[in-house]
Amino acid sequence: MSSPETRRALLLLNGRAGAGTAPAAELVDVLRAGGLAVTAPAIARREEVTDAIRAHAGEVDLVVVGGGDGTVNATAPGIVATGLPLGILPLGTANDLARTLGLPTDPAAAARVILEGHTRSIDLGEVNGHLYFNVASVGFSARLARRLTREAKQRWGVLGYSVVGARLFSEGRPFLAHLEHDGAAETVRTVQVSVGNGRFYGGGLRVDAAAQPDDGLLHVYSLEVPHVGYVIPMLPSLRRGTHGRWKRVRAFESTELVLRTRRRHEVNADGELVTTTPAHFRIRPAAATVFAPR
Repeated sequence: MSSPETRRALLLLNGRAGAGTAPAAELVDVLRAGGLAVTAPAIARREEVTDAIRAHAGEVDLVVVGGGDGTVNATAPGIVATGLPLGILPLGTANDLARTLGLPTDPAAAARVILEGHTRSIDLGEVNGHLYFNVASVGFSARLARRLTREAKQRWGVLGYSVVGARLFSEGRPFLAHLEHDGAAETVRTVQVSVGNGRFYGGGLRVDAAAQPDDGLLHVYSLEVPHVGYVIPMLPSLRRGTHGRWKRVRAFESTELVLRTRRRHEVNADGELVTTTPAHFRIRPAAATVFAPR
């Protein structure tokens, strides 16, 4: 490893991320001006991210990722395997993990947070062996993730979630889900079950007002409404993270959950469709180290 004065950073940039405005060269200049020796291999697909981290693990002191939540999500296996700390440059549409960590929305300012060197340990969620930082969901949000194209994100930004979501309202019928957690088993009719590790998801919605990425808990809620259109009056509460007070919302905390459905449903984790039901969720306490403001 290098000395603190010459820390080496592996920089992984998603040039196609939704709302990023800072050119890659500018971000590299900021990091190098702060004393980092930057290695920036070309990354064409998110699947290459973990391979790059593993390949350079013995040559760098930290990993810096620039992109949206999907690109950040792709670093999780490599970060866990190598123990390298992760810096985040928010270049995506929603940037929910950056929001949870209190990072500046400006990528150059977020780069300076990395240079300041303050880190914190955070938990990771896991579903069927796939790691995630923010939230994993079954139901409406998974259908939204399938329909929310890169083009829609680039055209509408965060509003793309609302635009595409409105088009999906006609398809938002409830399904039966069997939930097993903490020695209990429940069968519910729901339009969505969300299992949160971080606080924010979906471009600024809160999974729970009290959720922290280092509290050792999964924050779970189930929207048990006759139709997804019933969620519209709940939107202010979803933004505040107080939706658990609604009668048609089942909310609880746990460290492990098994979710089964009669037919297979896709699971959306950090905006990426990663697996299908049955889904086994669990918390991975203090699994990652990230750079964050003091």
